[in-house]
Amino acid sequence: MDEAQITRELSFKAVRSSGSGGQHVNKTSSKVELYFNVETSKGLLEEEKLRLQKKLASRLTKDHLLILHSEESRSQHKNKIIVIEKFFDLLRENIKKPKARKKTKPGKAAKLKRLKAKKINAEKKARRGDPLK
Repeated sequence: MDEAQITRELSFKAVRSSGSGGQHVNKTSSKVELYFNVETSKGLLEEEKLRLQKKLASRLTKDHLLILHSEESRSQHKNKIIVIEKFFDLLRENIKKPKARKKTKPGKAAKLKRLKAKKINAEKKARRGDPLK
């Protein structure tokens, strides 16, 4: 993942923020939306693109666009920084290769415990027989 290349591929849009804030909200476009096309990115390897498309399938549009937004601050510049941080955190988290599962065998104590439980169960069932026989 080439962060510098990916940063150049990002596009932003400033829109009016929702919620309370009085006249300030009505006058300024402080909410920042980030747009990133996963499929056409040159900063990602093919396997990274495939992993992202699989893991972020519910967050991507039909055109493979990832859209994030931030309206935490009243400042457009702070919101831009926040949304970029969110974006790279999301990428780093979802690009990671899943750990390979190591096959393990049960330990000696677990085997003995299973055999002991099996023996107790067998004796319990053997005692259920007809008492006259």
